[in-house]
Amino acid sequence: MSDPEGESDLVSDPEGESDLVSENLPYLEGVTVLDFTQYLAGPACTRLLTEMGADVIKVEMLPYGDPQRSGVPRKNKRSGGFVQQNRGKRSLCVDLTRPEGVALVKELIPHVDVVVENYSQGVMERRGMSYAELSAINPRLIMASISGFGQTGPLTHKPAFDFIAQAYSGLMHMTGDPDGPPTFTGIALGDNNAGFHAFAGLGYALYRRDRTGRGTHLDVSMVEALFHMQETAVHAASMDPTYEAIRGGRHYGPLSPAGVFKGPEGWIVILCTQMQIAGLWDAMHRPDFGEDPRFAEPLPRIEHRDALTAEIEDWMQSFGCDADVLAKLEASRVPCGPVLDPTDAAQHPFFIERRAVRTVEDPLTGPIDVPGFPLKFSDAPPEPDLVTHALGQDNEAVLRDLLGYDDARIDQLEADGIIGSKAH
Repeated sequence: MSDPEGESDLVSDPEGESDLVSENLPYLEGVTVLDFTQYLAGPACTRLLTEMGADVIKVEMLPYGDPQRSGVPRKNKRSGGFVQQNRGKRSLCVDLTRPEGVALVKELIPHVDVVVENYSQGVMERRGMSYAELSAINPRLIMASISGFGQTGPLTHKPAFDFIAQAYSGLMHMTGDPDGPPTFTGIALGDNNAGFHAFAGLGYALYRRDRTGRGTHLDVSMVEALFHMQETAVHAASMDPTYEAIRGGRHYGPLSPAGVFKGPEGWIVILCTQMQIAGLWDAMHRPDFGEDPRFAEPLPRIEHRDALTAEIEDWMQSFGCDADVLAKLEASRVPCGPVLDPTDAAQHPFFIERRAVRTVEDPLTGPIDVPGFPLKFSDAPPEPDLVTHALGQDNEAVLRDLLGYDDARIDQLEADGIIGSKAH
């Protein structure tokens, strides 16, 4: 899709015809991405771009590449986490500490549409690859920078990992038991959430560029992406000086019953507003609770949460298994669900039928289960068969395809240590 001359190659077509229209055309067919990301936040973004059909060229540093390549678990020297986040990306391994390596990368800029990076703020600038410098080469270039605290502001200098973003965003303060310490979530929510925000922003940036012919710089902060998810605390504190944001533990403060309840085998979530509460009384065969002053209305149910929780859990223990409890609740249209172990979730019919989990083949690990693509398009082409590439595996192909280099020039770059490769 890149067009150094400034002419958009995806233009309005009043006749409703286009050479690019195809029933099985991936959404990002023709988009070339230069991917400077590593670990998780950035690769989570470019992983989605790859699955949407973009040609993602992962620029990795000599001599070891993305540190996630050595992540655990590993099999035959292949990291499962690296497979999950980087399947289908071409690997170009360059020494970016040398001016020759930076110059080589800059030669690629006129031929790409998007650059994604998740270094600490200032790293790209110190290497001579800031957005200002790269966009001067290609004004249509779109660049996404993913960092802990963004490219501007008083904390931009701070290094950040997922847990630090969870702490600054208030998410950690809201997670855990009310009387216990704040707790981070069991998944890298800050990394993945920032990656998805960048992915979404890039789609709009590409759309705008096709109308204006100009690129842009997208600045995504992990902290802000998480803070944006605060659904109550920010506005509540501004409206009520007595409001105190505090973690609720296994129960949701504004409603009852709403939380995690002990079933005969594991844990079950129930959430009932006033519209669903009659269904719970029906499932429990306790129509009298509808007249009980402790439970009949929302506020008394919150005040008597412990008593209601005890009633619900005592009722659950009368069943032989969690599945029977859930079946009874579902028959009465009570919003509920089991608390699934991720391993159990991967075997659940919902995840399998929706392709939320899929088994992919890797030449080193063999079959491996990974989360599937989370967006469902009615006209999506078949899922791409993506393979994980070794470090620097695509040096020759990328330099030939985009720059027209011949064997002699590529061999000299390798001999000079500007590019390199490694089998595993």
